[in-house]
Amino acid sequence: MGRTAYRESMTDAKAYRLDDQIGYVLRRVTQRHLAIFAAAIPEVTTTQFAVLARLAEIGPQSQNLLGRATAMDAATIKGVVDRLTKLGYVATSADPADRRRLTVSLTPQGQRLFRDRAPTAQAVSADTLAPLTEDEARLLKALLTKLT
Repeated sequence: MGRTAYRESMTDAKAYRLDDQIGYVLRRVTQRHLAIFAAAIPEVTTTQFAVLARLAEIGPQSQNLLGRATAMDAATIKGVVDRLTKLGYVATSADPADRRRLTVSLTPQGQRLFRDRAPTAQAVSADTLAPLTEDEARLLKALLTKLT
């Protein structure tokens, strides 16, 4: 790299400010949300709670479909389901139509945890958005949804 090209790249680098980068800001917001969630709902992680919520909403699902319904790749959903199974919140069974397919369902304990903690989870979302007005919170959710 020549001297001029190096100076230009350093000028570009000096213009880069971490605090202005969307990924960095989103990560900081996520960290804040995760801390609020963990303090309010210590039994499970946000990812595990998402699986419980989706199963409560749509019923038993194949592990593959459940992964898609919760925006998790195959390896991630497998690990989450394994941990939730060990905790007693979900059960897995072979699909009678295709024994290679694993069906995941809520156990009574998982149903109870979701039912009891859903209001707390709503409060966690409200706490995460508390620095915003209602209109700002609605706009933020709409804009973030547009990015997905």
